[in-house]
Amino acid sequence: MILGPNDAVYRRPSRIVVAGTSGSGKTTLSARLGSLLGIEHIEIDSLYHGPNWTPRATFESDVEEFIARPSWVTEWQYHAVRDRLADRADLMLWLDLPRRTVMRQIVIRTLRRRFGRRELWNGNVEPPLHRIFFDRDHIIRWAWRTYPRTAERVRHGSLRRPELTIVRFESHREVNAWIAQRLVPTESS
Repeated sequence: MILGPNDAVYRRPSRIVVAGTSGSGKTTLSARLGSLLGIEHIEIDSLYHGPNWTPRATFESDVEEFIARPSWVTEWQYHAVRDRLADRADLMLWLDLPRRTVMRQIVIRTLRRRFGRRELWNGNVEPPLHRIFFDRDHIIRWAWRTYPRTAERVRHGSLRRPELTIVRFESHREVNAWIAQRLVPTESS
C-alpha cells in the first residue's frame, strides 16, 4: 500500500527501509530516523564495501544478522538483499525526488567527499573527478542512469508484499512535515 505524506501510519515503526535513487538522501534520512526513534541505523554501504571498493564476502550474512533484530533502519539497496530487507521491514519510506534535485545533491555530495578526502567505508574515498568521463559506474553517472529503476522496484515491492506500508515523498519539505507530524512527540503525547 503506497501512501502519501499526509496519510496516517497506524503504528510506530521499528524496522524501516528507506528507498530512493543514489543521492536522494537515503542515508541521511535513515540516520535521522534512527536518532529520532532511538533505533539502530545500519548504513548498508558500510556492510557492502570492503577495501578498494570490493564487495565484502560477509555482506549477506551481516544483513541477515541485523534484520533478525527487533528494530533497525537502513537504506533499501543491493539486489542480493533488497527483497529480504523489504520482507522484514514494517515501513518503507520512498524518496521519490525530482531527478534535478537528486542530481544536484549527488554532485554536491561527491564534490564534498572528493575535495575533503573523506573516508567512506573501510578506507575508501571518492575516486578522482575525471573518472566520471571514463567510468560508466561513477556514482554521478550511476545516479543518472538508474534514476527510473527505484520507482519500478518500489511498485514491484508493493505488489510482492502488499501489506508493507510505503510512504512516498516528492520533496524534502514533505519528509520534514511527515516527521514533525507523525514521529516527533508533542507535549500532549
